[in-house]
Amino acid sequence: MAKILIIDDEAAILNLMSKSCEQQGHQVTAVQTGREGLTSLEANTPDLMIVDLFIGDVNGLEIIQQCSEQHPDVQIVMVTGNGSIESAVEAMRLGAFDYLTKPFELADLQRTVKLGLTKRDTPAQNDSGDFKSSAIALESGGMIGESGKISKIKGVIEKIADNDSPVLLEGEFGSGKQMVARSIHNASKRKSAPFKVLQCSALPEELLEIELFGSASSRSETIFSRAAGGTVLLEEIHLLPVRLQSKLESYLEEINTRRVVSDLPESMNVRFIASSAKPLQDCIESGSFREDLFYKISVIPIDVSPLRSRVEDIGVLAAHFLSQYAERTGTKAPEIDKYAQTILDGYNWPGNVGELQNAMERACAFAENGRIRPVDLPPKVTQKVEITDDDEKTTHHLPIGTALQEYIRKQEKLFIRETLNYNGGSREKTASMLGVSIATLYRKMGLKLERDKLMKV
Repeated sequence: MAKILIIDDEAAILNLMSKSCEQQGHQVTAVQTGREGLTSLEANTPDLMIVDLFIGDVNGLEIIQQCSEQHPDVQIVMVTGNGSIESAVEAMRLGAFDYLTKPFELADLQRTVKLGLTKRDTPAQNDSGDFKSSAIALESGGMIGESGKISKIKGVIEKIADNDSPVLLEGEFGSGKQMVARSIHNASKRKSAPFKVLQCSALPEELLEIELFGSASSRSETIFSRAAGGTVLLEEIHLLPVRLQSKLESYLEEINTRRVVSDLPESMNVRFIASSAKPLQDCIESGSFREDLFYKISVIPIDVSPLRSRVEDIGVLAAHFLSQYAERTGTKAPEIDKYAQTILDGYNWPGNVGELQNAMERACAFAENGRIRPVDLPPKVTQKVEITDDDEKTTHHLPIGTALQEYIRKQEKLFIRETLNYNGGSREKTASMLGVSIATLYRKMGLKLERDKLMKV
């Protein structure tokens, strides 16, 4: 059961919303004035607040701003009438997580309340919407990692940091695109100016349009004006509606033209970075992304590799996350024993760096005597699967997420090795027992060099 505060000056609507929330099992405080709402907010801080934009005595936006500043954990839903989309955008800027437009169905209200309470109970996410800190971590302004791929990205950042050409970051969800963008910003001459992030899937199309380009009826702020002098990161650009893709292409062309003739207003003076979890070339072929916009935003393309392709970084990142957790909790960071590290290195990490951080946080909670063991890792990572065969249960470690052919190849090699041991190392006996030729045995074991030597004898 959650505590919900509802502020609306229309008695009938207030009564309906109250009963709807009570039917969900929540404790509801319903008031008809802004002053009563603010008093209740201070006296009995709710889990979620629903507030009408136009209350009468106090502007709903003022209540939202005050609540966000003084009670950041309270989830806020704004209720607005038709034609108040700009106010909805402003409410979300001030801290509301969602809004409802009158008239609305009570089922929509219940879904929104449920989502808000779920969001409150879920660990905070970063601007990208992926796992918490779902990106390459930063330490002293730099990316953490020892792999060649991370070193290559660092080298590119050094070269292009002060170049205002648009950058396109492509890579899987959670692979670290946002932190690459932040590293570009932090290494540039724009580092003291704002770094703003907008996720293309986070807002309805009409709100997204206002956030990007403003409104024709007013001079509302845009993400570009709020990032003046700094950097704008447009995440999940592959999900940007085609209609807005055309407007963005025209807007970026205007920025380029004005920059060339030294007529760039401060509100347009930004470094533009876009990211996509899906290859944009595939989107162009499917007709969901404009080719002219692609060439406009991909002047400097950077591929951010998934964690599974840079195993060297797993141990370094894991140690970093353990140190972060220890600092936050005032404890000593546990060590990872070699068996647990072997499992971490062998896991496929479909959730990439964010999944690794979550796994380390869980492991800290279960670790004993300052050491993380395989049993402390999430079951998905250890991949223990019970398989029943002839009424016997056997526990296997299955590398879920690995390509089938790769799994089969490794199992073949393991089986051949055990058969070789059984036959005292005799390759001839092993080949005969397995029903394959000597040449096939060498090939499957990766013994090409030894086979060539034997052929010369």
